[in-house]
Amino acid sequence: MGPLITPAELAALPDTRRPVVLDVRWRLAGPPAAESYREGHLPGAVFVDLDAALAAPPGDGGRHPLPDPADLQRDLREAGVSAARPVVVYDDADGSVAARAWWLLRWAGHADVAVLDGGYAAWLAEGHPTTTDVPTPAPGDFEVRPGGMPVLTADEAAARARSGLLLDARAHARYTGETEPIDPRAGHIPGAANAPSSENVGADGRWRTPADLAARFAALGLTEATPVGAYCGSGVTASSVVLALEVAGHPEPAALYAGSWSHWSRDPERPAATGPDRG
Repeated sequence: MGPLITPAELAALPDTRRPVVLDVRWRLAGPPAAESYREGHLPGAVFVDLDAALAAPPGDGGRHPLPDPADLQRDLREAGVSAARPVVVYDDADGSVAARAWWLLRWAGHADVAVLDGGYAAWLAEGHPTTTDVPTPAPGDFEVRPGGMPVLTADEAAARARSGLLLDARAHARYTGETEPIDPRAGHIPGAANAPSSENVGADGRWRTPADLAARFAALGLTEATPVGAYCGSGVTASSVVLALEVAGHPEPAALYAGSWSHWSRDPERPAATGPDRG
């Protein structure tokens, strides 16, 4: 599979090629996504919670640090993930949480992962079936081997902003420092460019075309030779930018600053730029 799969493509797969499907719906401010899952989900989909499985507990590493590899392996195996079987992930928003699951599986060493284009809404819009049955998957055998996707430390993110391109996936008002509803300080990493994750998809929630995405990132200064990284508030929506760059055909995976602004802003010694311009 490529990084994206359409509802029609997923529905058409024969039983012999059925992937593991993970429902990773999540909301910052309720109602709990598990309730939505119980009300209806894709047949065979297993619910995986962002906070419990796709991130470590919040702390000095930020609000959604990378999970401990042993914990991640346990949770993925409980969801039925195996090395030899493809995985499809979906959410019901702009694809950012699904992108986090996609990125995390790729980082952990899984070679065949795709995000459902348009998510749950697109699945419903095309008339595909849903169910309230909660499956009991056979345990998987996936072995987590970190390092499949590049990551940045805070110092490396600062350097990437100076000598390459560092993309800030947050909304413009948070990037400029006009507002900061969650993290300790407002602003952005000096030199970072704003690339809101919401602009990776169209009004229908489906991902923009490779050509559209390539043009978007080129306008921000990206070339094939540019070292590129991404960050956001807590390392979730920045995964959407990494995915969008892959869809756009960028030759190398973008590096993710997983701690993101929730980590950077904890240290008063780290500078915070404000205003609409890179700098």
